[in-house]
Amino acid sequence: MIEIYSLHLTNRLHQILSQPLILATITTVSLISGTFDFNSQAVAQTFNIKDIEITNYVKAVLEMEPVRQQAFEEIKKIIGSKDIPQVICHDSASLNALPTKAQDIAVNYCNQSQQIVRKFITVERFNEITLEKQKNTTLQKQLYKASLNLQKTSPPRPSK
Repeated sequence: MIEIYSLHLTNRLHQILSQPLILATITTVSLISGTFDFNSQAVAQTFNIKDIEITNYVKAVLEMEPVRQQAFEEIKKIIGSKDIPQVICHDSASLNALPTKAQDIAVNYCNQSQQIVRKFITVERFNEITLEKQKNTTLQKQLYKASLNLQKTSPPRPSK
């Protein structure tokens, strides 16, 4: 299930906002590896992935990123200068550790992220790819290349 990890998110958020969109995308793809919980079994040593799955994975990451940034900023405003605790979507104890308004934001983020992922790929497959990319440099390179290609072919996003 989907999680929001706050550890080091402030620094990464500042990096994302201060770098060009391509670098932000690369950072986002790396960041997503900390966004999902892996309750699935270990993937076999040979990881088979289709090009369309790589593309869809990156599309999901790119579409989730603004939602993640917004949720993080809203939770940060509520909590203030305190560190934002780790929030695990399927763990009610971690959600209950947040103030009520922040709980609502975290739950909304989790629901939106799952909906976004499901537009492109199953949540289970997304999690498998995320887990595999942490240890598979070939997959990391494929995701990086796909993110660059999508950035080249996608129209620029309007700035806020």
